[in-house]
Amino acid sequence: MKDTPMELLQIRVLGLIQAPVGFVEDSRVIAALEAPELDDLVALDVPWNVVVHNDPVNLMSYVTKVFQKVFGFSKERAEKHMMEVHKLGRSIVWTGAQEKAEFYVQELHSNLLLATLEKSV
Repeated sequence: MKDTPMELLQIRVLGLIQAPVGFVEDSRVIAALEAPELDDLVALDVPWNVVVHNDPVNLMSYVTKVFQKVFGFSKERAEKHMMEVHKLGRSIVWTGAQEKAEFYVQELHSNLLLATLEKSV
């Protein structure tokens, strides 16, 4: 008797192996396959910082305009972060989910600013 696609369960181990398996009657096995690891859940919740670093190339007015464009900051808030970069060498301009933080770093790079991503403490 040939199993239908609905009767097959595919298991992917480390992204390397796919194995079709018939119905699993033991619910503990199914729960173990579906339950994410606690460490994975905690790692997803850790906020990330977008850090802009000082560079000798960009004008302060340009950096202010990029902050307004990328983050939608008011002129005053953008100038505050720009001065922090200028005086302290860096400023945390945004904190949140990793994927969004990566997007912001990419946007800042595309505007020729030096930016990095770091886990928030």
